[in-house]
Amino acid sequence: MRLLPMGERAVLAEVADLSAVLSLHAALAENPLAGVDDLVPAARTVLVAFDPARVSREVVRAWILDAARRTPDADASGPLVEVPVRYDGADLASTADLLGIPVAELVSRHAGVEWTVAFTGFAPGFAYLVSAGWPYDVPRLAEPRTRVPAGAVGLAGGFSGAYPRETPGGWRLIGTTDEMLFDPDAAAPVLLPPRARVRFVPERARIAAAAASAASGGHSGKGGPDATDESSRPRNPSAPTTSTPARTAAAPAAPAAPALCVMTPGAFTTVQDLGRPGRAALGVARSGALDREALRIANRLVGNDEGAAGLEIAMGGFVARAETATWVCVTGALVDVDIDGRSVDAYVPVLVPPGAELRIGPARAGLRIYLAARGGVVAPAALGSRSRDVLAGLGPDPVAAGDALRVGVPASAIPVVDTFPWSVPPSLLEVRVTVGPRADWFAPGAQPALRGATWTVSSHADRVGIRFDGPALERTRLDELPSEGMRPGAIQVPPHGRPVVLLADGPVTGGYPVIAVVTDAALDALAQARPGDRVRFRSA
Repeated sequence: MRLLPMGERAVLAEVADLSAVLSLHAALAENPLAGVDDLVPAARTVLVAFDPARVSREVVRAWILDAARRTPDADASGPLVEVPVRYDGADLASTADLLGIPVAELVSRHAGVEWTVAFTGFAPGFAYLVSAGWPYDVPRLAEPRTRVPAGAVGLAGGFSGAYPRETPGGWRLIGTTDEMLFDPDAAAPVLLPPRARVRFVPERARIAAAAASAASGGHSGKGGPDATDESSRPRNPSAPTTSTPARTAAAPAAPAAPALCVMTPGAFTTVQDLGRPGRAALGVARSGALDREALRIANRLVGNDEGAAGLEIAMGGFVARAETATWVCVTGALVDVDIDGRSVDAYVPVLVPPGAELRIGPARAGLRIYLAARGGVVAPAALGSRSRDVLAGLGPDPVAAGDALRVGVPASAIPVVDTFPWSVPPSLLEVRVTVGPRADWFAPGAQPALRGATWTVSSHADRVGIRFDGPALERTRLDELPSEGMRPGAIQVPPHGRPVVLLADGPVTGGYPVIAVVTDAALDALAQARPGDRVRFRSA
């Protein structure tokens, strides 16, 4: 086993194979360590995320090494979940032909073995299933589909899995399930968590029809047309089943008073709090405000708990009318703020009278503006957070014209503040980084090039990540990296050689090597980098 650095807050434990991953993950999960926030198993690694304020890296490393010496039987550690399946997938016949077996045998083999959830990723609740009784290595589609419907059951490599929501995908689809695989409102949101045991149960009445349909043709090894209407039909999550463990939905919050009516939402405005930490093992990213410090300050200045939900406004251009007298505070990027044409200061609590219009102009420096309203924005919560995750589609929809923003109960009185010290986000930003777990995949000159170049923020920048334009970073290893855990701040290098920094909505697993990791403190500043800004990476 190798213990590799993944920034200041995580260690990547690399082991020999997937079987060793299952054993190590089981051993770590059975003996929790205070201060460890997440365990993210993947193809050949377990990512261990920790809070350095509560536990040191040295203690975490010792804990991992001790777990590796006493690994338990991972196969017996998870509950058994039965998943009803209609074997009606668009690729059922072509996959059977590819494997050189009849359709009926493919169905029988898939349903006849017990699977284990090795890890999750790609999307919240998407489980990568493995089985010692499954003998096939199934190649992915040559051309991935642009749309795979929720509930589609597929094969790829030695894995099986089911899509919790409609996404693109390149797996070969062999069936459909109506089970609710991911329900953010449930007490147990993921049906198939890591180490769960899974059996696919055929819906007998549909097998003959599916086999007859498959025998008539099927689809090629390419993506071809998207899944059939039958595979895409709406699911009925309320239908009774005997296979799904009881999952209780959270009670709806009581209605709150309307405070602001949005007239112009700006380029892209979302509700954000401090996110969903500690759920990466379920495929759920941290999400939350990208400039966490700006949100914390805005909340404190209006008497909110610093983790209360506010608005994250990209590039400005926001207008709202006060429905009731509302205290607000604007922080983040450099913008002009006025109330009914009267200029007011940022980083200062101000009262917006009933009927008055609050206007936030275009960002003149920086990218993201934060608007806190006294009491905090009330919106539907998903997995304990009101943050919008743009990659996973979790949380409230982006703010639109006509939306009424409601507020809750403030935590304290508004502090007496004459001025609050703050600085204008620079167009040349120095970002501190630490070495990444896959630094040895790169040529000797790649690290100096990363830290010596002046990089330009490209137009490919959003809440998921930022791609930088500059010199290509040369790799010495060109083979495919098995999927492994990722963190906000991880600097991936795709085949084009330009670095991509993952942000709060980024995927929790990925297959591009990580050359370095942005420090946690630098992530807030990086959130204000806009296309065309320049960035220099410096050693922490």
